[in-house]
Amino acid sequence: MGVMRTSNWRPNFLHCFKPTDPNPDSTKSKKNGASSSSNRISLLDWSGPQSQLSVMSDLSNPVFNLHIFTMKELQKVTSNFTRSNYLGEGGFGTVFKGFVDAKLRPGLEPQPVAVKVLDLDGSQGHREWLGFNMLQAEVIFLGQLKHDHLVNLIGYCCENEQRVLVYEYMERGNLEHLLFRSYAAALPWLTRLKIAVGAAKGLAFLHEEEKPVIYRDFKTSNILLDSEYNAKLSDFGLATDGPEGDETHVTTQVMGTEGYAAPEYVSTGHLTTMSDVFSFGVVLLELLTGRRSVDKKLPIREQVLIKWAKPFLKDTQRLDQIMDPRLEGQYSIEGAKKAAALAHQCLSHHDKCRPTMTKVVRTLERLLELNDISIGFFVYIVPSEVKNEKGCVMKCVEEKNCDEHKNGFEGELKVEGRRRKRHRSSKSKKGCSSS
Repeated sequence: MGVMRTSNWRPNFLHCFKPTDPNPDSTKSKKNGASSSSNRISLLDWSGPQSQLSVMSDLSNPVFNLHIFTMKELQKVTSNFTRSNYLGEGGFGTVFKGFVDAKLRPGLEPQPVAVKVLDLDGSQGHREWLGFNMLQAEVIFLGQLKHDHLVNLIGYCCENEQRVLVYEYMERGNLEHLLFRSYAAALPWLTRLKIAVGAAKGLAFLHEEEKPVIYRDFKTSNILLDSEYNAKLSDFGLATDGPEGDETHVTTQVMGTEGYAAPEYVSTGHLTTMSDVFSFGVVLLELLTGRRSVDKKLPIREQVLIKWAKPFLKDTQRLDQIMDPRLEGQYSIEGAKKAAALAHQCLSHHDKCRPTMTKVVRTLERLLELNDISIGFFVYIVPSEVKNEKGCVMKCVEEKNCDEHKNGFEGELKVEGRRRKRHRSSKSKKGCSSS
């Protein structure tokens, strides 16, 4: 039996404290050099019984390099959390758009931000406990780890019963919204590959840390995109420290999202970096097929994406049957075959047969270089709202024709009726078995 470590940590701050330094400017922590460091504080360092961190100094520890905001400041940033700044809602919080600059806090770069207010109320039995732990994990990981493909955590608020996280604002939102919203035309093939490469680089960075990190909740809704479709991993509330030294895995409570979790993790609670690789395989499959990991609206045999699509992944003669029909054939045939083979490997039932995320990155980057894609324009629809003569809000779409290989756009605004039109483009390991 392999060596294992049990991860059963508890939060050691049920009440939050202000920094002990009376200088308000000191709430911005000092930088701690390179983001990849053996000196990184882990969850065990924070919450272990022999922790060297005191409760009073935890939240203002300078190693985290974060701003500690007050609720009054965040109310100002978001115009008192007005509805017009509402961005969306997740399982444990509501997100609002805001804006910060040096007038709010010296040293702050002027920029739009996403302000996530954790919801500690509700009927879920451990909701409050999870809320504390989620904030703790976000601060520990994103406060220390910096990478081009991890969302930047700017700061947080832990005041009375309020728990709020402040991130950089990502213009295009999350991948789930872009990939699955019914009124939008398909994301182009090269854009999908670019997103996959960026997300893979984020996971590879976490796994290759001297103190590795297991993300544990890799899914489309946790992949945020900037204006250029650069992918960044967000929401580290379920992340945990990975095995170190002779350890082969950590054992923890099974948490995550249906349809993405690795089978060995679901059945045993054993968690490794290969658990993340499996989840990446699911997302890659979603990018290929344009289908959700679980979709109860489909026929029973097709509701679970892996069960439906996996038999096609290594059958090159039938692969086109599961490719996203919205792509309308405008993708690299060779690239699709190799991406499907990679997804099949990531989804291996045996974790040791899955590739590392570093190998995944190398494979996907090579696919970006293939040039056997049929050239044609696609229609990208940008949702907006306008008011009609009676003042009623009507849904609109801005239709933009774009050649994937060019920079030019032509656009016009169209008001849609109750039945939306479908916009179409102008052109139609050796010895391992993945069961």
